[in-house]
Amino acid sequence: MSNSRIVYSTGRDKAEPKEEHGPQNIRPSEQKVRLHLDRKGGGKIVTVIKGLAHDDVSMVSMTRELKKRCGTGGSYKNNEILIQGNKRETIQKILLEKGYDAKFSGG
Repeated sequence: MSNSRIVYSTGRDKAEPKEEHGPQNIRPSEQKVRLHLDRKGGGKIVTVIKGLAHDDVSMVSMTRELKKRCGTGGSYKNNEILIQGNKRETIQKILLEKGYDAKFSGG
């Protein structure tokens, strides 16, 4: 017989409360949003928006609004919004209207 024993607790009073590590409600002016260009499959240019701290539902609605106002396609993946084409100037104007600190980064 080995010296190992299974130890567990059935009491609920000893359980630690879970902490949510999701994005907090940060004001738009406090968020550092960066817009840069990237090349995706086939050499097509994509505008990448990084630094937005919202929950997934808000990010999807923001993506939908940006796609509609830019008149192009896009998606939301890995906490980044991808908009097809070089739309940095248009997106910067939209985000500045909403109160975000949006700046260009990269080339």
